[in-house]
Amino acid sequence: MELRQWKYFVAVAEEGGFGRAAERLNIVQSAVSQQVRRLERSLGVALFDRTTRRVRLSGAGERLLPEAYAVLAAADRARQVAADIAAGRDGVLRLGTVQGPGDRIYRLVGELSALVPKLQVQLRRLPVAERLAAVRTGELDAALVRAAPTAPTAHGLELLEVWRDPLYAAVPADHPLADLPVLGLDALSALPLRLAAREHNPPFHDLVRRSLREAGAEPPQGPPFTDLQATLTAIGAAAEPSWTVFYEVGALPQLPRVALRPLAAPSVPTSLALPPGPPTPPVRVLLQALRTLGPVVPATK
Repeated sequence: MELRQWKYFVAVAEEGGFGRAAERLNIVQSAVSQQVRRLERSLGVALFDRTTRRVRLSGAGERLLPEAYAVLAAADRARQVAADIAAGRDGVLRLGTVQGPGDRIYRLVGELSALVPKLQVQLRRLPVAERLAAVRTGELDAALVRAAPTAPTAHGLELLEVWRDPLYAAVPADHPLADLPVLGLDALSALPLRLAAREHNPPFHDLVRRSLREAGAEPPQGPPFTDLQATLTAIGAAAEPSWTVFYEVGALPQLPRVALRPLAAPSVPTSLALPPGPPTPPVRVLLQALRTLGPVVPATK
C-alpha cells in the first residue's frame, strides 16, 4: 500500500473516471488503473463499480474515501513538520542543564519559546560526566557545563563559552577579611579551605586549585565541604576560622556569623558542549537564544 495509490484513488473518485484522473495527474491512464487495482488488492475490497460506460464509487469506496483524505492530509502535515524542523521552526531540543544561577535558565527557555514557539525544549539535569557522555552518544543535542576546560575541543566535543559568573568566598563574619568588599585568593591563603573532593565536581575543583596556584596561594586543607548550607553554618559556628568558595545557584544565602564576599578572580565559565560538525536546526536556535541573552557566542557556520 503506497501513498500514491491513495492519491490516485481520490483523483478517480473526484473526477469520476480513470481518464480524467490521469489527465489531472499528468500520467497515463493505465498507470492510474494499475495502482488503484493494487490498492484494492491490498485492502481486499473493490473501491469502484466499473462498467463500460462509467466508473463510480462502490459502497466500500464511499466509506474509505474520507480515510483516504485523512491519509493524504496526514502525509501533508508530516511533510510540513519535516520542513519546519529542517528550517529550525519546529522540533525538539534536548538540553543538559546546570543549576542556576538565578533565573538565567528560565530566561533561556523563554527566549527559545519566543524565537521558535513550536520548539519543544526538554531539560535534563545529570552529573557532568553523564551529561557529556549523553551529548557524545546523541542522547542530548547539547549540554551546559560549568567550569569546563576552555580548550575549543575537549572530551571529544566542541565547547563554546556562553557566560561567566562570579565566585564568592564565605568567611567568618568576625574575621578581619569580612571588612573587605572584595577578596583576593592571596588574602585567603592563610585560612583553611573547605573544598569538596574532586570526584564530586572535577571541573570546579580543578578551577579552584588552578586559580590558587596561579595566585601563589596555598591554603591549608580545612574540614570537608558537605553541602553549601551545612558548610556555611559550620564556618559561622566553628571556633577556628576557615573559608569556602562557591558559585551562585539562587539567591545568596543569609546566615548569622558568616560574611559572603565576591572573589576578585576567578570567575566561573559556563560552556555549551556540542558534538563536532555543523549544528542541527534546534542547536542553531539555541545558539541564537544564547547570543540574544548574554555574552556573545560564535555565530553558527
